[in-house]
Amino acid sequence: MEIKQSLKLGQQLLMTPQLQQAIRLLQLSRMELIDEIRKELDANPVLADDEVEPKNRMGGAAPAPESAPADADARLDLNERMSQQSKHDELQRVTDEKKVNDIDWEQFLENRSMQQPLPASRGGFDDLPPIEANLTKFESLADHIRWQLQMSDFDETERRFAELVLGNLDENGFLDLKGTEREDGTRTPDISLDEFAAEAGLDPEDAPVVLRIMQEWDPVGACARDLQECLLVQAEVFGYEDLDVEIIKKHLHNLEKHNYQAIARDLKIPVEEVYEAVKEIQKLESRPARNFVEADEKTFAITPDVYVVKDGDKFVVSDNDRGVQRLYINEALTKQMLKDPGAKNFINDKLNNAKWLIKAIEQRRRTIIRVTECIVEKQREFFERGVAYLKPMILRDIADTVGMHESTISRVTTNKYVHTPQGLFELKYFFNSSISRPGEDDIASESVKQGIKKIIEGEDKSEPLSDQAIVELLSKNDGIQIARRTVAKYREMLGILASSKRKKLF
Repeated sequence: MEIKQSLKLGQQLLMTPQLQQAIRLLQLSRMELIDEIRKELDANPVLADDEVEPKNRMGGAAPAPESAPADADARLDLNERMSQQSKHDELQRVTDEKKVNDIDWEQFLENRSMQQPLPASRGGFDDLPPIEANLTKFESLADHIRWQLQMSDFDETERRFAELVLGNLDENGFLDLKGTEREDGTRTPDISLDEFAAEAGLDPEDAPVVLRIMQEWDPVGACARDLQECLLVQAEVFGYEDLDVEIIKKHLHNLEKHNYQAIARDLKIPVEEVYEAVKEIQKLESRPARNFVEADEKTFAITPDVYVVKDGDKFVVSDNDRGVQRLYINEALTKQMLKDPGAKNFINDKLNNAKWLIKAIEQRRRTIIRVTECIVEKQREFFERGVAYLKPMILRDIADTVGMHESTISRVTTNKYVHTPQGLFELKYFFNSSISRPGEDDIASESVKQGIKKIIEGEDKSEPLSDQAIVELLSKNDGIQIARRTVAKYREMLGILASSKRKKLF
């Protein structure tokens, strides 16, 4: 045992703030990147984009004053020292774009000056578009019921109870009283109507009455606690026969399995009467929130990060820079701020941050393009012929080709979308496990899913195919050898019901 000093030489990878920023930017989606750029523009005064003093982007547009400090020129050269290889091309592209934009705007203003002036007064209400065409927010189920609540004769405590009910509706329009799961794995206890009533100050005996009144509002059956209650409310409100109500109360499980013979035996009635009753029950709505959404799904559009376009026999990959600001260092403002000797350290930090941000964004763009080009090269048949020709591929295949780590490829392909001749896909879509075929090349699992979907779409609805029958068809037609449980798993992933529930008798 002794105490001594020794020298040791070693290498260690440190996660510097700049490296952490580059990794974080790499995994951001397009919209998140735009928000991040806006935040940096607000926080860093030396950063600018094309919308802020674009003329000052060119070097020499604003000459440095003679009284500037001697080391100011060295700091102002940061923009030239970074990305030397691509700066000339980038400046030339921006210059060409601005020339085109200037010409377009001049032509636009000239055309505007030649137009007739607008009348001083607008026409009557008949000339205006209908109010329905100007709506920007689509009504949700809770909003629709809340509108009926405002016109009801509920008192204050009943209204508070109704608001608690509306706040606990699930995506199907049912009242969700089940507890939620905590982060530690435990669950909160289930909620009861009595607890709702106690929180609203309502008599517990009046809670079921108020809930039943809400269930009879439009759409009938909303705010029900389960499917059975939803169907019973509709059957009673719409005046269904006693047989229909009894089937819903006692044999809902047999209805789901289409076991009509068991219903007929238990109720001691001919099976034909069960068929007629089931026809009427099928007219009821099993999902009251079907026609109500929180927002119009059609208004959500995905902007691709890259485009893949076929040019002759080649596929060309280009990035989508529309909407993403082109950052640069505002030299004019930097020179003004460097006149203050006390601001040198502050400007130095901001210049370094700006430099790393610009480099990180450019590196992100190049990495996405490089990975996409590699995907196009390996999945060329998919881009030419469709999903059926998608090849099995894993992250390691791309990582080995581009010389990056698998974790980097995972970050690049997360929440990044590519527009192809076959449609819009997430980059992760192209990574599939392989399924072997005797005597043939392996096939991607996504292609097998599409094959299962195609088989089910072409089946006889009165005699749907079982999972085992699908296995045999895949083996006979395509030479795909998979287990029955694999077909069941893929079918559930596609949202397709089992054969017993797909059968249609009427």
